[in-house]
Amino acid sequence: MITVFGSLNVDLVTPVERLPGAGETVLGPGYALHPGGKGANQALAARRAGAEVTLVGAVGRDGFAEIALGLLAEDGVDLAHVARVEAPTGAAFIAVDAAGSNQIVVAAGANALAKADAVETLRPGEGDLLLLQREVPEGECLRAARAMRAGGGRVVLNLAPAGEPAPELLALTDILIVNEHEALILAGSLGWSETEPDAIARRIDGERGIACIVTLGSAGAVGWHGGVRRRLEAPVVDAVDTVAAGDSFVGAFAAALQAGFGFSGALQRGLAAGSLACTVAGAQPSVPRREAIEALAGKSVL
Repeated sequence: MITVFGSLNVDLVTPVERLPGAGETVLGPGYALHPGGKGANQALAARRAGAEVTLVGAVGRDGFAEIALGLLAEDGVDLAHVARVEAPTGAAFIAVDAAGSNQIVVAAGANALAKADAVETLRPGEGDLLLLQREVPEGECLRAARAMRAGGGRVVLNLAPAGEPAPELLALTDILIVNEHEALILAGSLGWSETEPDAIARRIDGERGIACIVTLGSAGAVGWHGGVRRRLEAPVVDAVDTVAAGDSFVGAFAAALQAGFGFSGALQRGLAAGSLACTVAGAQPSVPRREAIEALAGKSVL
C-alpha cells in the first residue's frame, strides 16, 4: 500500500503568450478549472500507475471540494481519510506560456489544517510506502513519517515546493526527490557549497544515507542510491504543459518501487510518466496510465 499525506487543490489554469515579470499584468483568453494539489496529483499518479493508494488530507465544505476529489474517486484512490474542515478547499493559480512553462501561486486553504492522525490509525507495516510533499504542515508530515518508519515502511519525500526540511524529517526519509532548484535550496540549507545537481545528490546519498533523485526537466534525471549513480535521459515528447510532470514522476516512481522494480527501473517509469504528463494540458487530466507508461519506459536511456 502507498499512503500519500498531502494537499488537495483546485487549479485555475490560464494560457498566456508569455509569463509575467514582477509587477506586470499579462492577459489570457480564458481559464480552465482542474483538480490538483501535489498530494492529490501524486496519489492519482501512483494509482494510475497500478498501485493501491490511500490519500490523507483535507478539503473544505464547498463546491471546489467535489472538483478536487472527482478524478481521485473515479480512479479508485481511497479517500476515506480525507477530512472536511472549516476552511476553503486549497487553490492554485497557474499561468502557462506558449512553450509549456508555468508560474504557480498556491493558496493553502484547508491544506493548512491537514492532520496525520489517519496515517497512525492505518497502522503501516513492512512493504508500505509513504509519500510526502511540502504543501501541508511540516509538523504533521513529521508525525506521518514517524508512524511509517515505526511500522517498518519507507518514506519518500518530494521537497516541493522548495524549502529547508526539518532535520528530523530529513533523517526519517529513505528517498528524497528534488528538481534542480530544490536541490540548490537544500544544499544551501545544509551549508554545502555544491551547486551541481549530481554532486548534491551524491553527497545526500553518501553522507546522509538517503537515496536522492534530481529531476532535470527534458534532460531526464540523475539518482544516487547506495553509492551507485544512475543517469537517465527523458523520452522525447511534444510538450504542451509541464504542470504535474513532477508529480507524475513521483507517483509513478513510487508505484514502480511498490511493484518490485529496482531503483533504475522505477526511475525509467517515473521519467516516462513525467514526459507523458507534458503532452496533455492540466494537472490531473495529464496524469498517464500504466499501459502508456510501460510503452514509453523502454525509451529512457541508461
